[in-house]
Amino acid sequence: MQDDFRFVVITGMSGAGKTNFMQKLEDMGYYCVDNLPPVLIVRFADLCWKSTSNTRHVAVVTDIRGGSFFDALPQALDELKKRGIPHEVVFLEASDEALVRRYMETRRQHPLAKNMRIQEGIAQERKILAGIRAQADVIVDTTAMKTGDLKEYLSSRFGVDGSGVDGSGAEMQITVFSFGFKYGIPIDADTVIDVRFLPNPFYVPEYKYSTGRVKEVADYIEKAPVTREFLGKLYDFMDFMVDHFKKAGKTQFTIAIGCTGGMHRSVFVTERLGSHLKERFGHVNVEHRDLHRNRIEHDVTDSSEG
Repeated sequence: MQDDFRFVVITGMSGAGKTNFMQKLEDMGYYCVDNLPPVLIVRFADLCWKSTSNTRHVAVVTDIRGGSFFDALPQALDELKKRGIPHEVVFLEASDEALVRRYMETRRQHPLAKNMRIQEGIAQERKILAGIRAQADVIVDTTAMKTGDLKEYLSSRFGVDGSGVDGSGAEMQITVFSFGFKYGIPIDADTVIDVRFLPNPFYVPEYKYSTGRVKEVADYIEKAPVTREFLGKLYDFMDFMVDHFKKAGKTQFTIAIGCTGGMHRSVFVTERLGSHLKERFGHVNVEHRDLHRNRIEHDVTDSSEG
């Protein structure tokens, strides 16, 4: 049970990206704690190590923000070794120029530069952390590291089977949902696709109160050449976006498909796109936001649909 246990201690320079590093591990399934005082690290690690729960991959951040508490970190790391608790120490750093730039951009105050210039605070911090840096198992320089580079590094270094800690490979949660423009454009979508140019079954009396999940309605929409051409282009476009968003480290991608009422065309396209993405990338959430707002006499769940 303890063979798969991982306890990662993240420390390093202020502004080097420790919080971002931790958040990426959390997206991979790690249980993460930020700004944990070193005096609590051994007790916490021991608790997780002996636990029978799913807390088998843990990451903690500890740094100069802890003030005098941070002085206990070398002793805590020595105690972890004595107890035989598996652990890794990751030290994040960056060039002085990069750290100064990041603090200037965020307008945050360096923890050691309250009464001095930022660069002086950085220099003082490097001296304080020199001993911890020497104890680190991994040193990561984030000066020129992009989000995609960090994601790739974390997946290979701290993932399981090159994916998330659960080995599922599901690095991104994809959601596709339909909606009706007359009920408002969704504010929680990364991409909105307007399909109101497709043939509208609403004006066909026998399809007016049937959803886009009903076979006859779907066939009516799909038989149009413009629909078939559109779906091919849409699949290619979405595949391209998902691939590149994953490389960029994005963990959630939400696609909204809209028609006038959210009952026919958007439902049809959402179902088709959801099926395509599921075959290509694994699990995909398919939802229909406004379907319940419409008068529905036939849906895919009706017994008449077999």
